[in-house]
Amino acid sequence: MVLEFIKIINRDLKRLSSEVSAFKNEENLWATTEKISNSAGNLALHLVGNLNYYLGAKIGNTGYERDRPAEFSLKNIPREDLLKQIDQTKEMVSSVLSKVEDHQLNGEFPEALFGHPMSLGFFLTHLSGHLMYHLGQINYLRRVLESDS
Repeated sequence: MVLEFIKIINRDLKRLSSEVSAFKNEENLWATTEKISNSAGNLALHLVGNLNYYLGAKIGNTGYERDRPAEFSLKNIPREDLLKQIDQTKEMVSSVLSKVEDHQLNGEFPEALFGHPMSLGFFLTHLSGHLMYHLGQINYLRRVLESDS
């Protein structure tokens, strides 16, 4: 079962890399439109920070220190640097989760979130959904910003 989480999360991180690469105009990675407040670049930073914190630091004890406000305030990071961060996150996901055994999915996640404790399996499902949600936002934002290109 853990192997499936690795495959799903890394599949969607690969899609995140594809979406970031698909922007014809690199500046559009940091653009927003109308009532959209988060750029694709900031959403990508948020996803990298989220996974590195919850999987890396909380499960894998990597020592990662999250700066969540910076995930939404940093701007104009070169595309190649962003893609490198995504690739490093994929490596971390594989490294950390490959050490988790299936029976541990029923154990409690080390941090109570959303007001209550939850199993590791439940939280990995949540993380996967969170990744897919923002991946969809990035896809739509790219298509809206570059519809005339």
